[in-house]
Amino acid sequence: MSWQVAESPECPEGSPGKGIELVITPQVRSLGSFDVRRALPARKKQMIGPFIFFDQMGPTVFAGDQAIDVRPHPHIGISTITWLFEGEIQHRDSLGFDVTIRPGEVNWMTAGSGIVHSERSPESSRGKKAPLAGIQSWVALPKDQEEIAPAFYHYSADQIPQISDKGVRISLIVGTAWGQTSAVKVASATLYAEINLQAGANLTIPNAAQERGIYLYAGKLDVNGMTFDSGNLLVLKEHAKVAVCALADTRFMLLGGATLDDPRHLYWNFVSSSQERIEKAKQDWLNKRFPSVPGDDEFIPLPGHE
Repeated sequence: MSWQVAESPECPEGSPGKGIELVITPQVRSLGSFDVRRALPARKKQMIGPFIFFDQMGPTVFAGDQAIDVRPHPHIGISTITWLFEGEIQHRDSLGFDVTIRPGEVNWMTAGSGIVHSERSPESSRGKKAPLAGIQSWVALPKDQEEIAPAFYHYSADQIPQISDKGVRISLIVGTAWGQTSAVKVASATLYAEINLQAGANLTIPNAAQERGIYLYAGKLDVNGMTFDSGNLLVLKEHAKVAVCALADTRFMLLGGATLDDPRHLYWNFVSSSQERIEKAKQDWLNKRFPSVPGDDEFIPLPGHE
C-alpha cells in the first residue's frame, strides 16, 4: 500500500498525461426526475476490462410523488451491479428475489441466458424527500458463460472489505487489491472499488488489473501531473504507474479487469458476443417468452414497439 497526506492540498509535480490513455466525458441524459451520466460504452472505448456499461445516477432528491419506477425489463449476457452513495432501491426479479439495496451493499445479478427485473423506490422512501446517488454498471460475461443460468446474490456492507488510513478510505467492492479480497463472486478477473481521499491525500493506483479506469464522481484529482474535475472517466495505460493526489475532498471509482475475449454487441438491455443471440432476445421479449417478475406485472416494451 502506498499513500500519504500532504500538509496542504498541493500535489508533487509529475509528467503530465503519462499513464493516461484516454479521457471520456460522459453523455448526460435526463430520466425526468434526475439525470444520468453515461461513461461506457463510449465511441472510442466500448469496455474497460469486462465493464461495458457505466452510469452515474444523480445526485438528486426526490420529493412529493417523484420516485424511481423502472418497470420490469430483460437482460442477457451480463452481470449488473448497483453501488449507492445515498438512497435505496428495491430490486425484484424473475427468480423471485425481492431485496432493497442501500449504500455499502452489493446486489450482483447475473443475467446469463435471461432474467427480468424491476428497480423501484421502496414504499418507505415514497412521499417524502429521498436522496439518490450512485453508480450502475454492467459487467459482460465471458463467451463460455454468456448462457449460464441466471442468479442473484446480495452482499451486506460488512462483507465488503474496508481499508482506511491517513486520509484514504476504500471500499473494495470486487477483486483483490491492497492486501484484501472481496467476497463478491465474479465470472472473470474484475476490479472495482470506491475510493475517498481527503484534500492533500496521495494514493498509488494498484496495478492489480490488466485494464483500469478512474471515474471521478466528486472533487478534484491530480493524476500523474494533470488535473481533472468530477464527471470524467480516465482510461489508464496498461501496467502504467499512476499516482493520484486530491486537490479537494474527492470520491472516485476504480474499475477494470482482464480484457474480455471478444467485442460485444449491445442493443438496449441485451449484451452478447453474437448478433444472432441479440436478435433472438428481441423476439423473445416481444413474444413474452421471458419469465415474469412476481408481484410486478408491468413491463418496458422493446424500443420501437411502445
